Amino acid sequence: MKLKIKVDPDLCIGAASCVTIDPATFQLNDENIAVVLDHGSEPGGRVYEREMEVSEDEYETILLAAQSCPTLAIFIYDEAGDQVFPEA
Repeated sequence: MKLKIKVDPDLCIGAASCVTIDPATFQLNDENIAVVLDHGSEPGGRVYEREMEVSEDEYETILLAAQSCPTLAIFIYDEAGDQVFPEA
């Protein structure tokens, strides 16, 4: 399945719960703002939005990481571009 994952840097407070749950997808940058990795690759700067192919297990982990964010700064969109989380 294909997802678009977006972190709103204005909402992110650097709590790092997403990194704890899914370090293959999320990492904090030098400003303690979450960035989206391409499953283990280096972030290469401020990558707050990324489209990627994920397995069902990866999707569940990404969703849990997004749900753990205290400020709901992580947005997940499906292949059709519909917002999956948080519920619109």
